[in-house]
Amino acid sequence: MIRLRRAVLPAATAERLRDYTDDIRQHATEKERKDRAKELWESRRRVRPALLRGLAEMAPGHERCMYCGDGQGTDIDHFEPKSLAPLRTFDWLNHLLACSFCNSNQKRNLFPTEADGSPLLVDPTAEDPLDHLRLVLPLGVYRGLTARGRACIEVFGLNARAVLVKGRVDAYATARHSIELWRIAMDKGQRDKATEIVRVAWNRPLIDVLEAMFHQSGHPAADALFAGEEETLDLLRDSELRTAFLHFRGVSY
Repeated sequence: MIRLRRAVLPAATAERLRDYTDDIRQHATEKERKDRAKELWESRRRVRPALLRGLAEMAPGHERCMYCGDGQGTDIDHFEPKSLAPLRTFDWLNHLLACSFCNSNQKRNLFPTEADGSPLLVDPTAEDPLDHLRLVLPLGVYRGLTARGRACIEVFGLNARAVLVKGRVDAYATARHSIELWRIAMDKGQRDKATEIVRVAWNRPLIDVLEAMFHQSGHPAADALFAGEEETLDLLRDSELRTAFLHFRGVSY
C-alpha cells in the first residue's frame, strides 16, 4: 500500500452523489437506509463511469488495486462497508479502487475497529501506510508497525498470498535494475532514456516496493536495513536520482 492523493470529482457527479445520500437519509430506520442504499448502488449507472475515472486517476501504476498494488483495479470498494454505514454508500471519500480478489475474497464486509470505533484499516488516500507498515525488501513480506498495520496485513492477506510475496521479491530486483540503469543513462547524457526509466518504474505493478526502497534509504537504520546491499543504498541516497524518481511521484523522504 502507498500514499495516494484523492482526486476531485466533476461538480455534476459530486452533486448527484449528494442527492443519493439525501435520498438514503430520508428513510427512518437503519434497515430502511441499508435497503435503499443497496437499491441505489445496484442502479448506479449514472455515476459509475465518473467514479471509475476518478479512482483510476488516483490509483498506483496503471490502475492497480489500492490495497495489494498488484491486481488490476476493477471494483469500487467502500472503505467503510455500505452494510455498516449506508450513509457513506455514495461518499466519494469512502470509495477506493480494488481488484476483485481484494474486494470479494479478502476484505468483503470486514472492517475491524478500535475500542472507540475508529477504523483499524488504513485508508491510503487519508494517511501514509508507511506509518503503519514496513516492507522487508529481500523477503517481500510486510511487518506491522502498529495495530492498524497488522490489521491491514491480515484483512488483505498481504503476506498470506504467496503470489504477492513472490511478486514483491521480483519487483525488488526489477527496481534495483531500474535505478542502476537510470544512473548509467544519466552518466552517458541520455536524459530522455533516464526519464523513460523513471516513468516505467513507477507504472509497474507492486510499486509499493520502489516506494519502500526510497523511504527506507532515508531511515536512521538504513545501513542495517540494506546490509549486504551497499551499492543499492548508495544509489538510493544519490540526490540527483532521488530528485528524479521522487519528483515523478510527488513525494519526498
